[in-house]
Amino acid sequence: MKLRHGAVWVGFTTAALMATSACSAESAKVAADSADQIMAVLARASDRTEQLGSAEIATTTTLAAAGGKPVAMNGTYSWGDGAAMDVEMDTAAAQMTSLQDDPTTRTIMVDGAYYYGIDPQPSGPLKGKHWMRVDVSAVMGEAAVDNMEANADPTASLHYMKTSTDVKDLGEETVLGKKAHHYQGSVGVAEINASPKLSEAEKKAAVQALKANGGKMTCDIWVDGKDLPVRMRQSGAGMTVTMDFLKFGATKPITAPPAGDTGDLSEQVRQQREGALEQ
Repeated sequence: MKLRHGAVWVGFTTAALMATSACSAESAKVAADSADQIMAVLARASDRTEQLGSAEIATTTTLAAAGGKPVAMNGTYSWGDGAAMDVEMDTAAAQMTSLQDDPTTRTIMVDGAYYYGIDPQPSGPLKGKHWMRVDVSAVMGEAAVDNMEANADPTASLHYMKTSTDVKDLGEETVLGKKAHHYQGSVGVAEINASPKLSEAEKKAAVQALKANGGKMTCDIWVDGKDLPVRMRQSGAGMTVTMDFLKFGATKPITAPPAGDTGDLSEQVRQQREGALEQ
């Protein structure tokens, strides 16, 4: 079975999550007192988000390599006990039409694996199954899994803001019906590596996320009066990821589908990845 559909989408969703992790590693070239104020706001936003542990989020990802058509993933993201998500996505954009007739596909990521809701197949490892499982490591390698867990909170890398040399305060705007303050900045691998303000572990996590997305990111962040992000948008390496935070906390637990109703294609995807790397 040629797993172009599964491999493409797993790589896509992983890239989106990695991009989101890198998004907040941004910074500022402003007057010292203004810079300190911005850092304080973003530090509070990161701390508040980490404490709440989950959110209902609407994510839109645009990849130039995939034709630039926006792909939406809407649902629950959780980081209180490791990185996890339970979302709906467009089946055609995800290249899952060979496995799913419904226009949307449910995707769960939990415990280091992706699960895709599919139509039962007539033969093969997915025969009679309603779910396809693929290890994240099968597509991106173990380092990607480690980095995803290290940056499970979508605003965790706001901590890297302190390395910043280029951040702007763009003032107040209305986003999703809320008054929010808009900040914009960018950061690169060289800035992270040169910073004396980060631990080696923090540098490693930030650099891995940035390298997965071209080595440099530009990010826009909107923060409301409760010190919570309303929207985050990141661009880099031909990819733009926008996350709208609709509701924080009190989301349902994310669990894997029943094992008996799941076909595991991790090994096939891993072999395809290794074969592509050898070419």
